[in-house]
Amino acid sequence: MIARVRAGEPEAYAELVRAHTGIALRAAAALGAGADAEDVVQQAFFKAYCTLGRFRDGAAFKPWLLSIVANETRNTVRTAVRQRTVVGREAALAEPVIPESADPAVAALEVERRAALLAALDRLSEEHRLVVTYRYLLEMDEPETAQALGWPRGTVKSRLNRALRKLKRLLPDFQPREGGDEHE
Repeated sequence: MIARVRAGEPEAYAELVRAHTGIALRAAAALGAGADAEDVVQQAFFKAYCTLGRFRDGAAFKPWLLSIVANETRNTVRTAVRQRTVVGREAALAEPVIPESADPAVAALEVERRAALLAALDRLSEEHRLVVTYRYLLEMDEPETAQALGWPRGTVKSRLNRALRKLKRLLPDFQPREGGDEHE
């Protein structure tokens, strides 16, 4: 796909944008862009296009794009000098988490659990918040997380381990959800 974009095929980049807009918006929102998430993502796609010459052949596009989204989000938040809020992040992250057909009591517990998790994330350092957000909220695997954050895999492992221990202290009932994890 990248080769097609580099060859000057505009529809190829449009396909990349369509395929990655959702996760880019969720990343910007999860990292605190709030109402500016769409602007951050638009700027990130523009910067990605302009710097496509530096994209390493054979590398995955998603982590590379999300590292640009993270940088743009940081710049936007710094420039605006505003605090991230749990409510704003929850609203922006909202991909329907709870099906409409769910039991209202179960739905209420899920909303409560998610709000508690986001509040606890706000209490973590930026490094720990980033690694948990990429790994669990954006559902990236370890190599993708390392690439997106520009950290060695060992750093991702150690920071994730420390972040999860801190979350465990803040939320004793917290269990990260893993695909195929059967002890939940």
